[in-house]
Amino acid sequence: MALLVLSASAQELPRRDEVYSARVSRVFDGDTVWVKPLAGGRYRKLRLEGIDAPEICQSGGKASRDVLGQRVLNQVVEVRVRAQDDYGRGIARIVHQGDDVAAWMVSAGQAWSYRWRRSLGPFAEEESLARARKRGLFKEPAPELPRDFRKRHGPCPMPPRG
Repeated sequence: MALLVLSASAQELPRRDEVYSARVSRVFDGDTVWVKPLAGGRYRKLRLEGIDAPEICQSGGKASRDVLGQRVLNQVVEVRVRAQDDYGRGIARIVHQGDDVAAWMVSAGQAWSYRWRRSLGPFAEEESLARARKRGLFKEPAPELPRDFRKRHGPCPMPPRG
């Protein structure tokens, strides 16, 4: 019986290297969206690959969410799921009108290139240019990385259902 439950729940998880078109139905924050595949099926929660946007309760968090929403909410995007994170979200490259949305968010100064160990991440050039041009978050002299914010404050409280 447990094997059947495991097998059924595995089918609900995003598959690695899955590619599909979807409509963005909700923008949760600056790096997390909900999409509905155009071919049908369940809504899926996705995290943009390669970036870290401010937490929604962090300075700049709502602005980052709003900028992403203005770009992709209710729009059709191409999704390529690369992996799954610890929260069950698909980690995905999302393309809208030919643009990598994650790269676009970093270029707009609304997210950081995701740092890993000593790497400045996949969008280091876009971040450097956004910093030089003082775009978005980088208007501030020392914007706090979301991972540092989470270490100091923990996760943001869930917003009330409305």
